[in-house]
Amino acid sequence: MKVLIIVAHVRPDSYCQALADAYDRGAREAGCTVQVLTLAEMHFDPDVHTVSPLDQPLEPDLQAALAALEWADHWVFVFPNWWGTGPARLKGLLDRVLLPGRAFREKPNGKLEGLMQGRTAHLVTTLDMPPWVYRWIQRAPGHQALRRSVLGVCGVRCTRCLALGAVNHSTPAHRANWLAQAQALGRSLASGALRPHQRALDTVSAWLRALRLQFYPMSWMAYTVGALAAAQMVGGWQAGTYWFGYAALFFIKAATVFSNERHDFASDSVNQMAGPFNGGSRVLVDGTLRAEQLRTGAFVLLLAAALSAVPALGGAASGAAPLVLLITVVAALGYTAPPLKLCWRGLGEIDVAFTHSLCVVLWGYVLQGGAWNDALPWVLSLPIGLSILPAIVLSSLPDAEADRQAGKRTLAVRFGFARASMLAAASAVVAVVAACGVEFGGLAPGAFSAVLPWIAAHMLLLLALLYGRPAKRRGDGAAIVCALTFILWFVGAPLWHYWA
Repeated sequence: MKVLIIVAHVRPDSYCQALADAYDRGAREAGCTVQVLTLAEMHFDPDVHTVSPLDQPLEPDLQAALAALEWADHWVFVFPNWWGTGPARLKGLLDRVLLPGRAFREKPNGKLEGLMQGRTAHLVTTLDMPPWVYRWIQRAPGHQALRRSVLGVCGVRCTRCLALGAVNHSTPAHRANWLAQAQALGRSLASGALRPHQRALDTVSAWLRALRLQFYPMSWMAYTVGALAAAQMVGGWQAGTYWFGYAALFFIKAATVFSNERHDFASDSVNQMAGPFNGGSRVLVDGTLRAEQLRTGAFVLLLAAALSAVPALGGAASGAAPLVLLITVVAALGYTAPPLKLCWRGLGEIDVAFTHSLCVVLWGYVLQGGAWNDALPWVLSLPIGLSILPAIVLSSLPDAEADRQAGKRTLAVRFGFARASMLAAASAVVAVVAACGVEFGGLAPGAFSAVLPWIAAHMLLLLALLYGRPAKRRGDGAAIVCALTFILWFVGAPLWHYWA
């Protein structure tokens, strides 16, 4: 590991210098290569006099500092706590060398992206108060400012903060103990900058990110609508079959998400507009997980789906249940996986609407004893599928440029922003019309009657968001969230109706 220690005290003979020397010894004992920057020995103007720091030439010492920051894998800041943070000279160093385009950049969606990713940091601070006062009463302002507003923005992860004090009332024994702590912290780099529990949490967090759990409630609700509708028709409820059936559905969904991560990497890797509902989970892009791990995970999940489906199918009265499950698996995985690769052929949005409406509703319906050719699951699925289309189309708008570069033919790429937005709006209108037809046509009486005015109002809000803003902003976060919550009416209302 390449380590850069920044001694941020303005006096060269300070106790911070002694702590830095101790950390240096420990890091070298751990086999690290170490460089040291001593602010007291550097000559530079700490103030940014130009509109952008890029317009102000760096002095030789700052050029060397920036080169050292880019060279190092691990940064260490050793500084005294003055007025809650650090010396002004440390702030001046950060103002001058953490430059746009080198340490961070602004993405087209206005968010900041750190360019120093993959690096870690330790903070070592001396205090004139007990550490518990600094942490719990003052809320560690110096640490928080560096961790969140500086290192976090640049993509550097702070993994350990060492607060030592009160120095001004310390004994030689105290100071010797703190030097030993600093040396031990440097020596700990032998096993990496992350502690074991941090590595374990990182692994769990990465897999949870890859699962993208925010997309699962909709399919669960639609599945439950089908199951409750069938239970009402046949006059019974099989709880075990229901839960095993949903477990199979959950595992299929998770395997599909992992598959999408792998097969969409060409697009995700160049996508600068990724968000919670588009652009993937980023676990492959940022290197948190590898493609081989996701492939293995998808295989394990499909195996779990098969094991869950066995008791579900055993309790199903309909012989069509295995065929419904097979169609669901093929359609779900075929969204990105070859040979179908539906989202690369302009059929991905239709596929998502199909799998998350008819497939899941019909799966719940046949497991509870309903017949696959009953009209009820089909008419309930129609407005659900139509309501899903606006969200899928709008969430693909921020990805359009990256998808175009990767050769992906989504509807946003094929039609452009304006026409894709028109398609989303038309789908929302037709979904409301379909819900009215289902209700007033007597196909599923009571399924939507209580919420039709609210559905119409939500539709008008979505149309206003789409057409009340400049074309370049269509499909922004507000419109996507509005489209996603629009779906809730079409699954929530029938769910409440059949539950009651």
